[in-house]
Amino acid sequence: MASHSTEFSTDACTLSDRRTLSYATGGDPDGRPVVVHHGTPGSRLFGALVAAPAAEVGVRVLVPDRPGYGRSSPPAAEWSWRDWAADLGELLDAESVDRAGILGFSGGGPFALAAGGDDRVARVGLMSSVVPPTENSLATLASVPFALRVVFRLSKAFASVSVPDAVVSQYTDRSVSDAVADAVAADFHEALDRGARAVERENRTFASASFGPDTPDLPLRAWHGTADENAPLSPVRSFVRETDGTLLDRRRAALEWADDTE
Repeated sequence: MASHSTEFSTDACTLSDRRTLSYATGGDPDGRPVVVHHGTPGSRLFGALVAAPAAEVGVRVLVPDRPGYGRSSPPAAEWSWRDWAADLGELLDAESVDRAGILGFSGGGPFALAAGGDDRVARVGLMSSVVPPTENSLATLASVPFALRVVFRLSKAFASVSVPDAVVSQYTDRSVSDAVADAVAADFHEALDRGARAVERENRTFASASFGPDTPDLPLRAWHGTADENAPLSPVRSFVRETDGTLLDRRRAALEWADDTE
């Protein structure tokens, strides 16, 4: 029977180029592995939001800090989401994972798809995902040197003197539980602990590139809100149609497909 613990722990591996890749693990320790990609900004602490539901369905989650976030080393200047598969492959080696599902939330979506370049990836799920090339306010700011970093420095300063609900309000106008608000606030602060260079780099790349023909040929399922203003539905719908994936715009368990990773 799966453990229903909400706990998750932090670990790290040293990559072949000597960078550190930090990550959280949680859910069912004996369950099917799913690598969860946090948003932009975000961190491994996103794991606090998925540990309990993962345990309930017998899934073990690994939530890495992408390079430059949380406790992970920043990448080389030319690094982008297309290089992520190699980093993730080393993480799967460190955790002795032979087969895994991949899930990407918001800005983690492009990285989840890039992870499909590793032949141990069984399928990909996208939640409220960004689909490059993006055309939103963050992408516009990222095109101006330092502008996005300044915005997030101010946002972090505001969040530091505000209650967790103030951080949540940056993402949604809906009410959430105190536990969820605390987890979202902790994730936001940890994401910007090294500054906002990673946020700037990712949004700049999202604005100037597209998935292209190298999108992995894997089973794809996407969950997306019909009124999402941060990541509009239309490009996601088109992308999913082009890749013969499945789009779900109602509330359903995003880890339900994990039993197919074996």
